[in-house]
Amino acid sequence: MDSGSSKSDILVIHVMNETDIELNDLSYCLFSQITQVYGFYDECLRKYGNANVWKIFTDLFDYFPLTALVESEIFCLHGGLSPSIDTLDNIRNFDRVQEVPHEGPMCDLLWSDPDDRCGWGISPRGAGYTFGQDISEQFNHTNNLKLIARAHQLVMEGYNWGHEQKVVTIFSAPNYCYRCGNMASILEVDDYKGHTFIQ
Repeated sequence: MDSGSSKSDILVIHVMNETDIELNDLSYCLFSQITQVYGFYDECLRKYGNANVWKIFTDLFDYFPLTALVESEIFCLHGGLSPSIDTLDNIRNFDRVQEVPHEGPMCDLLWSDPDDRCGWGISPRGAGYTFGQDISEQFNHTNNLKLIARAHQLVMEGYNWGHEQKVVTIFSAPNYCYRCGNMASILEVDDYKGHTFIQ
């Protein structure tokens, strides 16, 4: 939702079709300020003539789930893990109907990134944390997960494995900002819990 010219169209299609497709990249819009910086606000003004539709969309974002669980084994989120969250129940207990705070566990789910170093680290983004393989392994073990599927970072091939294939970054915007030349990818999970990347 922070690049391209069809952001509102994608959102409407998703809501109208009650699709099984999880849009990790939509989670980024949970900060209404982000939508102003990256063009969603301008798109709404251009398409609908005023900011009313933008306001309705940003109010709707406050009801979007922060995470998704696929087949009880694949944890999907936009960013990454939080030192304040040990279990999926911690997330289920959030008071979700609010704009995401600028710090704390809800914010971490949108801004944190995996890292090659162990443990928790300070994120260079200024929000969220970095987390090492030891952290993702413990989180997966505690919650009986096989995979953490996330977005939030440009990867040139559309997806990139990390933490010994226990974390995958999936980037669904091809040629990001019309200049990066990257591929896009989606993760398709079949009825037998197998998965395929479609580029």
